[in-house]
Amino acid sequence: MHVAVFYQHYHTPDCPTAARPYALVQALAARHRVTLIATDAWRPQRITHDFAWIPPGVEAHWLGVPYANAMGPGRRLRSYLQYALCALLQSRRVDRPDVVFGSSTPLTAALAAALAARRWGVPWVFEVRDLWPDFPIEMGAVQSPRLQHLLYEIERWLYRSAARIVTASPDQTAHVHAQVARPEKVSTVEYGTELDLVAAIREENLDALRARLAPNGQRIVLYAGSFGRANAIPTLVDTAARLESRADVCFVFAGDGFYAPLLRRAAERLPNVRLLPPQPRRRALALFCLADLTLVPFIDLPVLATNGPSKLYDSLAAGTPVVVTNPGWTKRLVETHGCGWFVPAACPDRLAACIATLADAPDRLQRAGARAAAHARRRFDLAAHMARPRAIVEAAASHP
Repeated sequence: MHVAVFYQHYHTPDCPTAARPYALVQALAARHRVTLIATDAWRPQRITHDFAWIPPGVEAHWLGVPYANAMGPGRRLRSYLQYALCALLQSRRVDRPDVVFGSSTPLTAALAAALAARRWGVPWVFEVRDLWPDFPIEMGAVQSPRLQHLLYEIERWLYRSAARIVTASPDQTAHVHAQVARPEKVSTVEYGTELDLVAAIREENLDALRARLAPNGQRIVLYAGSFGRANAIPTLVDTAARLESRADVCFVFAGDGFYAPLLRRAAERLPNVRLLPPQPRRRALALFCLADLTLVPFIDLPVLATNGPSKLYDSLAAGTPVVVTNPGWTKRLVETHGCGWFVPAACPDRLAACIATLADAPDRLQRAGARAAAHARRRFDLAAHMARPRAIVEAAASHP
């Protein structure tokens, strides 16, 4: 079977981000012919070279469309539109596939996949990684009522036209169910993480990392990921400031993004803040294994409560409990399985109090971490997860 895959944001585990696009393409290529239409914008952010840029057996068409997290709304919109146009033009040079797989974000990438599938006369599968256009609208990036209306119309058409829909969280599935006539065509496939990479982390490497980041045996509170506008970084800085007097607790931030200057100033000013550059997957997973507690924060917007944050899965797989700040499915997960705690968004006093309480209760952290690891082994093995979207793609091709 021939599968055409549309990803604007394609990257590998050598990049400082989630590994789902690479894992999905790899799973499809294990059984089928795969043509990937993507941008090469993430290649300069490749930190290590442990993985081939594309898995064996994948034919890639790279589009020269720039993108960076530091872009403002206008430049991002141009990048999104440019990818959609270039991907559609490139698809005319690709052999007709049996099925198309298109992923958002952004919505325009999925639109390109849908239009190409319509021209080819084949079914397509829509992967919803973030809820668009709710995300840019709630973030204030799209303020024109006319443009908002147009984007919502495109979203509804994409849901209707897709043969199958794959979401990244139960709350995203509930959102899509409310808009489709056939809810049975919607499946939830959480991100998961690479349990094999976690198992391969060596204790001596963790000891060396601990000696560098917490030489006095401090408990490590970790935030690893984007320093973006949605990630409540100012709240975390305020929390660290409230715990400055706790010599037994330190905060480690690993990543980059909009709030990087704020964190650089915090690292200079606060003795309990450590700042690291973006990390590739192996190093990032080592940080999660090293940490005593991981923070998974977002600002208080309804759409962000539906997210499937990759750091959540990474932390659970590493056996490190988490604190989440949104009252959606992540709150239900950590409370149901006893692998973390909930603190409302934008509450640095309550977050600091929670961290201080847990730092004084190592047995609670250890028990929650054991439950986190057990749940991740049962539910969040990325390799096993990718068999599900592959089966969904196969089903869409056979029974559109």
